[in-house]
Amino acid sequence: MCAIAGFTGQQREELLRQLSSQLSHRGPDGEGFYTNKKVSLLNRRLAIIDRQGGAQPIFNEDKSLVVVYNGEIYNYRELTGQLKKLGHKFTTKSDTEVMVHGYEEWGIDLFNKLNGMFALALYNLKTETLLLARDHFGIKPLYYSFFSDDQKQQIIFASEIKPILNSRLVKKETNDRVIYRYLRYRLHDDGEGTFFKGIYRLLPGQLMTIKNSRVEKKIYSQLPKELEKSENIQMTDKKTALFKEKLIEAIKLRLISEVPVGTCLSGGLDSSTVAAVINKLLMQKTQEASSVGAKQNTFSAVFPGMINDEEKYVDKVLSQKSKVKSHKVYPKPEKFFEEIGDFIKTQEEPTISTGPYAQYKVMQEAKKIVTVLLDGQGVDEMMAGYLPYYLVYFKQLAINKNFLRLFWEIFCSLDILWTMGWKKLSNRIGLKTEVPVLSLLNNDFQKRFVSEQFIVESDNLKKRLVQDIFQNSLPALLRYEDKNSMRFSMEGRVPFLDVNFLKLIFSLEDKVIIKDGWNKYILRKSLSGFLPETIINRRNKVGFTTPEQEWFLRMKNRIYSYFLSESFAERAYFNQSAVLKAFREFIEGKNDDTMIFWRLLNVELWLREFFDEKVERKEVKEKGMFKPNQGKTIKIKVEDKEYWRYPVKTDLFQKGDKIEEKITKHVKEFTGKLASHDTTLHQKGWMIIISEKVVAISQGRSFFIWDIKPGFWAQTLSRFVTRTPYGIGLGSPWTMQLAISEVGLVRILLASVASVICKPLGVKGIFYQIAGREAASIDGPTEYSLYPSNVSAKLGPKEPQKVAMVIDREIKKTLTNHNLRRFQGVVIVDANDIGRNVLGNTTELKNQQIEEIMRDNPMGQASQQTPIIICFSGK
Repeated sequence: MCAIAGFTGQQREELLRQLSSQLSHRGPDGEGFYTNKKVSLLNRRLAIIDRQGGAQPIFNEDKSLVVVYNGEIYNYRELTGQLKKLGHKFTTKSDTEVMVHGYEEWGIDLFNKLNGMFALALYNLKTETLLLARDHFGIKPLYYSFFSDDQKQQIIFASEIKPILNSRLVKKETNDRVIYRYLRYRLHDDGEGTFFKGIYRLLPGQLMTIKNSRVEKKIYSQLPKELEKSENIQMTDKKTALFKEKLIEAIKLRLISEVPVGTCLSGGLDSSTVAAVINKLLMQKTQEASSVGAKQNTFSAVFPGMINDEEKYVDKVLSQKSKVKSHKVYPKPEKFFEEIGDFIKTQEEPTISTGPYAQYKVMQEAKKIVTVLLDGQGVDEMMAGYLPYYLVYFKQLAINKNFLRLFWEIFCSLDILWTMGWKKLSNRIGLKTEVPVLSLLNNDFQKRFVSEQFIVESDNLKKRLVQDIFQNSLPALLRYEDKNSMRFSMEGRVPFLDVNFLKLIFSLEDKVIIKDGWNKYILRKSLSGFLPETIINRRNKVGFTTPEQEWFLRMKNRIYSYFLSESFAERAYFNQSAVLKAFREFIEGKNDDTMIFWRLLNVELWLREFFDEKVERKEVKEKGMFKPNQGKTIKIKVEDKEYWRYPVKTDLFQKGDKIEEKITKHVKEFTGKLASHDTTLHQKGWMIIISEKVVAISQGRSFFIWDIKPGFWAQTLSRFVTRTPYGIGLGSPWTMQLAISEVGLVRILLASVASVICKPLGVKGIFYQIAGREAASIDGPTEYSLYPSNVSAKLGPKEPQKVAMVIDREIKKTLTNHNLRRFQGVVIVDANDIGRNVLGNTTELKNQQIEEIMRDNPMGQASQQTPIIICFSGK
């Protein structure tokens, strides 16, 4: 397993080294280069087979062919024997060398002889032709793009997208068509186009030749057509035995390794099969099992207490296997959001759900113990593992007028059909609301791609399976596995994706796939005695996924803050108000399609990671009691007088707090330590300045977004409010609804009309002059505020002058005579980086003076958590 990269055109040693460095995680065991005036190739090696002698690039005997290669060919020993008989001389024991000798002997026919996974670049020095190729299934990735060099079209390619992006040879742009199809149809990895415009993937079973800037592509693989046209041989005991034999053989081949091999175990039928076969091979002490060690290491992601937790099934498999050592990982939603940046960079393109993160965590843990990991990927697409396949099969039976079989299969599948039908019934009778995907997308964005369609084979089971194996479903899953495994310098192997095994399945009648209401029928039948009956007879499929619904409810505040963010609002893809409304309904239990919300969120975070200008956010360090917040100062001069403003960190405020007691507690802590810090300040007059936000929160005037029900006018008027980076004001349906409720619809409408009339005349602020202070003091959620402010809208504090007086009296009760003589009073202020407004004031200073003292907003109400300023004054 390795990484490859390269380019045509002039030699660029610095670029070649850069590409190598950026792929080092895929091949930490070494690097190799080939370069001339026409082409440059590189390989990063994760040594699995022939660790000592398999370094790349590798040449044929006369050095007319050179190859860099990523993958494993499991029938390489057989092919090596054939080629030796034909006179080829091998200098290594690696599978890589089969590529150059095999191509020299058979040309592109070589690729149809290979059973394994690969992506390669092979250069013919005689014809000056570069060839790129990828295995039948697309297990190993290969990306490419074109650039201009000396007025000629050249190509750059790599095992990952990031090195191509970072080469600066290719303009970084979004592929909006791919984004649309992902958001609309849940499709990705189904064609040549990636999420990056101008960067393409070589398709499964495809090859490309490049000579003198001329590019030719073709599908070399004959496998899809062979599968579609295969026979329908009757299933017999003999064929079932052959199936089992081919399965064991495929797993044996994937155990060939000179480094430790482990197994992914989800508790489902597919991965449990792999674990069970390996356990049997260990007990039989076969040579192939020696790479596993004395015991098989299995790795499982479990979610105790969650609805889709697989741990009981994992334990059931383990209880019957003596040669197994289990390792369990426990992914958590909090950790997911901590690691989400790395996960998105690892995957490079959006994923269908959060499920691949469970696999990411499994790979992260497995890396500590093994280098190669086998799993059960591909069976669902090969043997109808998903529920919709039943409908395809039923339609096929109906078209073929096989009604007796149709009625029997429907009868045997009633429990499955009920699972599928319940969701639709829930939507119809109002238990759940189906979220129309298009309603969440920007209208202009939709119009651009209105002609896009997604058409699948709907009445031929095997054709549909072939479509999903090579196009619609499996390519994405294989991308997840490759990226997750290689992120941690591991090789993932998929034994079910064996050419000979797949040909056998498709040569048999459809009953081997679905029979008597059971999918994967022949697999279940052949496993009797290998696995517990509870695993063989499982109906529900979970696999390596996450409890997404529970996670999203648990992390609803953070997800909401992403959907509320300015960047999300400004994207050309989303209808923000509709997304927020739908997500609020999810929180209320009215819908449950988390995959839609994940796709929206994934695109947003992917854009931030790969396209948005990175803003370096310094880590907020624990602030000392007498230190300013980052970017602020303690001292300020107003009207020839100096003021020292100390931000005080507090506990979080919540509804029902007695604010006078809480403020007093923190002021006492501050004044108690003041003398030891600065004796001169101890002699100066001082006052307390308090953020109106904490007053409003303690009064219960802060409301979670999902508890506010915006009406027609709130949704309509909020669209015309200009937002700022410092807050959305009334620019959301929720804050506008609060304004309407607080001051009345008529007043808000009058203010809106006056604002529209006066704006062209250059008159600003007229809206809030008419709407009043109550409307002006309403705040909406902002992404980087501290919880719960990041998901709440709030009214201004009630009777702020009275509150200031109550706090003033309470403070005075606790002060020493010395501090009391110098105490000037309490101020409640609405302050942000673009304006200040004093709401309550018991000092002798004018409001304008205090607003000037606070002109740079030294408070910090996000992670700083400092909503109090203790301000000293002096000459």
